[in-house]
Amino acid sequence: MVLAILSGLATALAFQPFNLWPLAFLGVAGLSVSVLAAKGYRGAAGLGLVFGLSFLGLGLNWMQIIFLEALLGLVAVESVFFLVLGLLIRLSGRSRWWPLLAAASWVAIEFSFSHFPFNGFGWLRLGYTMADSPLAGAYPLVGVPGVSLAVALIGQGLAWWLQRLSWRRGTALFACTALVVLAGSAGTLVGPGAQTGSVQVGWVQGGAPGGGVYGLGPARTITKNQLAQTIRLADQVDAGTLPRPDFVVWPENSTDADPFADAETGQLVRSAVTRLNTPLLVGAILSGPGAGERQTASLWWDPTRQVSATYIKRGIVPFGEWVPMRDVLLPLIPELAYVGDQSVPGDRPGVLDVQLADGRPLKLGILVCYDLAFDNYAYDLPTHGAQVVVVQSSNAMYQGTGQIDQQFAMTRVRAMELRREILVVTTSGVSGLIEPDGTVAFSVRDHSSASGVVSLAERDGVTPATWLAGWVEGGTIAGLLLGLGYLVISGRMKSRHTRSGAEDATPGNPS
Repeated sequence: MVLAILSGLATALAFQPFNLWPLAFLGVAGLSVSVLAAKGYRGAAGLGLVFGLSFLGLGLNWMQIIFLEALLGLVAVESVFFLVLGLLIRLSGRSRWWPLLAAASWVAIEFSFSHFPFNGFGWLRLGYTMADSPLAGAYPLVGVPGVSLAVALIGQGLAWWLQRLSWRRGTALFACTALVVLAGSAGTLVGPGAQTGSVQVGWVQGGAPGGGVYGLGPARTITKNQLAQTIRLADQVDAGTLPRPDFVVWPENSTDADPFADAETGQLVRSAVTRLNTPLLVGAILSGPGAGERQTASLWWDPTRQVSATYIKRGIVPFGEWVPMRDVLLPLIPELAYVGDQSVPGDRPGVLDVQLADGRPLKLGILVCYDLAFDNYAYDLPTHGAQVVVVQSSNAMYQGTGQIDQQFAMTRVRAMELRREILVVTTSGVSGLIEPDGTVAFSVRDHSSASGVVSLAERDGVTPATWLAGWVEGGTIAGLLLGLGYLVISGRMKSRHTRSGAEDATPGNPS
């Protein structure tokens, strides 16, 4: 029990804001050692649950800034997946190849909680911990699923060695670990896509009042902050201290009201566009499409044609942007009313065909906040021809918490997977520029206002991860099902054979 708790805490410490990535291997190993030593499957399930509670309780502790009940509910639900993981590892232990099956079990569980329930919550995946490790080279080859598998394989190998400490097993573990790292390092040969040009991109982090449910402040506060900082940016451009941008990016939720329905909000945005005299990518809340519904949108606001292209955010947060089973849950949990109107997701990849101020065409790739947690949303961008990539986010509610660092780390991983520069623009931090190898060119601290202009390379091409990661994930899960199925079937056949032999040996049996 103690080992399971400590292993959960160790795994959480591998993530940001702690970034103690070697602890991921120890956490995986500790869970397996404890589960395989448990008395029966019930004990294994209990230890898996305990692991999940400690892991998620620390790793997602930032959720309490919204509501403590929200943290407790999320941890309770997500911990069930680790209960199942405990059972899968225990069942895998019946095979001499159990480290492989146990590692595959991690991938299967991460796939499950990234998709279910309510489209999933794929936040704390082992693959997000390795941005600063020797395994980072594997990202453009096999993506987050493949790196999760590599972490789990090394962790399970460590557990296998701890079961029986010997030079032979230690040598085998070292050799296999070196092989995994060496295979992953081949990804360093995958360079950024061919550069076809460059574009000057302005960005504005207007700042927000504070954290918590009401971190965005009174209505239109964020929009007014964005406008004020945009004017400062324009003044610097006019003074020649910054280059003139081809377009400017505002973050997600830079308007908290529909700029087409709310006259004051619309005027604030138009004032910014007029002052810049260049296209502005606005993160806006739109009313509709139905009554009591809303959509989070990225609007390409042109000075002459107004809005000429729109992306609707696809990754919406359950219980954050929409409430599943709303009619049932809202009367039972009145606090859910803070979510407001139900968000409706978009259904198209975040690639916009836009025209820059000088008339040049551009395919602009966009991820909005929680979109980052979905592999296919990120992989869609280069496969649909995105030349530059920006991430718009609103982290005002989580100022001063580890959520911001975790999300920025996820963005670094996406940059490494795609081998593209990514410009991150948020309401209150952390905005910044990430290079194709994951290094941070610059970042702006949390809870501040800032703006600037950066040069982004226009690139073509895709990395192997965009098409191979899904096959790695699916193949691993299929292999797990086949392996566990064989264990179950062979176990039953052996049990039947044993019972049959016992009956034959019974005194008085006619045979």
